[in-house]
Amino acid sequence: MVGYIDDKEDLRRRLARIEGQVRGVDRMVEEERYCIDVLTQIGAIQAALDRVALALIDDHTRHCVVEAEGGEREEKVDELLAALGRFVGR
Repeated sequence: MVGYIDDKEDLRRRLARIEGQVRGVDRMVEEERYCIDVLTQIGAIQAALDRVALALIDDHTRHCVVEAEGGEREEKVDELLAALGRFVGR
C-alpha cells in the first residue's frame, strides 16, 4: 500500500486543478497574452506542483520510512534523500 492512499483524492483534485491551469496558460499563449501574465500563471502552477510534491514527501516519510524496519528503513531514507535532491536540484 502506498503512503499517500489516505490523501489520494485530495492529490487528484489538486492535480486536476493544475491540469486546468496548464490548459489556461496554453490558451493565454494562443491568444498572445502579455508575457508577465503568462509568467505569473506559470509561477502559480510551479507552486501548486511543489505543494503536491511536498504532500507526497510528507506521506512517504510518515508511512514508508517510519514503518520500514531494519535495512529496509535505510533504503527508504536513501530513496527519500535522492528524491529530495532531485526536487531541490531542478
